[in-house]
Amino acid sequence: MSNNFSPGRACPVDQVPRWDLVTDVAVVGFGAAGSCVAIEARGAGAQVDVFEVASAPGGSASLSGGEVYVGGSGGTEVQREHGFADETDDLRQYLLMAGGPTADADRVGLYAAQAAAHFSWLRAQGVPFKGTYLPGKWIEPPTDDTLIWSGNEQAWPFSAKAKPAPRGHTVEFEGWGGGQLLMEKLCARALALGATAHYNSRALCLITDDNGAVKGLVVRREGQELFVQARSGVVLCAGGFIANRDMVARHAPEALVCEHQVTAGNDDGSGIRMGISVGATTLNMQEFFATLPFFPPESLIKGIFINERGQRFINEDTYHGRVAHYVLRQPNGRAWLLVDNDIFDRPLLQPDITVAAVGDTWDEVEQELALEPGSLTATVAEFNRQARAGQDPYFHKHAGWLRPLLSPPFAALSYCRGDIEGHAFTLGGLATRPTGEVLNADGQIISGLYAAGRTACGLPRWGEGYSSGLSLGDSTFFGRQAGRSAANAGAP
Repeated sequence: MSNNFSPGRACPVDQVPRWDLVTDVAVVGFGAAGSCVAIEARGAGAQVDVFEVASAPGGSASLSGGEVYVGGSGGTEVQREHGFADETDDLRQYLLMAGGPTADADRVGLYAAQAAAHFSWLRAQGVPFKGTYLPGKWIEPPTDDTLIWSGNEQAWPFSAKAKPAPRGHTVEFEGWGGGQLLMEKLCARALALGATAHYNSRALCLITDDNGAVKGLVVRREGQELFVQARSGVVLCAGGFIANRDMVARHAPEALVCEHQVTAGNDDGSGIRMGISVGATTLNMQEFFATLPFFPPESLIKGIFINERGQRFINEDTYHGRVAHYVLRQPNGRAWLLVDNDIFDRPLLQPDITVAAVGDTWDEVEQELALEPGSLTATVAEFNRQARAGQDPYFHKHAGWLRPLLSPPFAALSYCRGDIEGHAFTLGGLATRPTGEVLNADGQIISGLYAAGRTACGLPRWGEGYSSGLSLGDSTFFGRQAGRSAANAGAP
């Protein structure tokens, strides 16, 4: 038998020479989704083996800010403690908008109804949340506070359809990078419950029977192929595909302009490819999260973005990832942030940002940028006129961020392609039911196969609607659903 195994080709069960390991639920990946799959599957009494390609658990979630996007049911205990009522229908409506044109109403409805309870579940697993509220606008809190505004809640058009509430719930961790503590707690909980973790173990391909049902995995560990039988099912939690540049070029080429991959390094698309190899269909493979250095400091939000036509194109108070998508698709990749002396500063994440033009008048800035005469100046004049009245009828920027740009000298910070550093990760993945069951192109369940986290197309599936905390909320919550489903599939 050839040992040329590939994620793109399943191994027929009649070519399996032996079963080196037999388990109930085999989990590929020990990150946010995989750990929660293991916790719930063990809770249901299943034997669980987790195969992690790295030498330690955590995955890309360990590099995150540790924010979980939850609310609804009148509010989590933290929301209510700080005076924020968050009705389930407001959370549901917000998530439907955040999911974009292909939002999954069933998935959204389930999450909205159970998100507050899920937060309590995370606490019960030992994940620490201080319970304090941090006002303002943050990428992620530099403090160990819990509750923040982490998305588009207060920005148009979201605020017009769903009552705003802060829903980012951040693990108690001083400084950026709280995801490492979140993953430490979840993975430790999975192991304490009896899940077995196999590190430095790369899943090579799925094993299927004559009917196309998934029966196990081929895994390479220490240079040896192991044949793993999964009596109840295989759960793919192997991340997205941002680290596979060929897949990015094929499916999400616009993401290639972002130089930095948001990944622990193993988001190579292998989980998605394994699903495809047994007939799974994919959704939204063109979608990705992107961000550009914009704020902090908050003062820059009071500036206005323009393109090479001198036109505004976004309400600048919206989520930084949404701003990034609008910036990236401007004509010829050219955009600038206009600021005056009172609000001028440099983005914390790229303090060496190019200052493309400076002038004592907006006409001088326009000339230095070589824009059509009168284009920039007309835009600024109209913005200033409306801002004096506390309104923005064209883009609906919140009045709290509106102020006319009147204090010279004036400047244009360059957000042109090549001048700014972008960060990205993919959002597309395998089509699944909210239960985690993977679907084929006819919408039928592929027996024995489940997926969660970024390997699946979950709640965060539209770059323009992303909010910080959606990935961890989705991965942990739907990882739990997949874990229960897989365990129950093998129950007598």
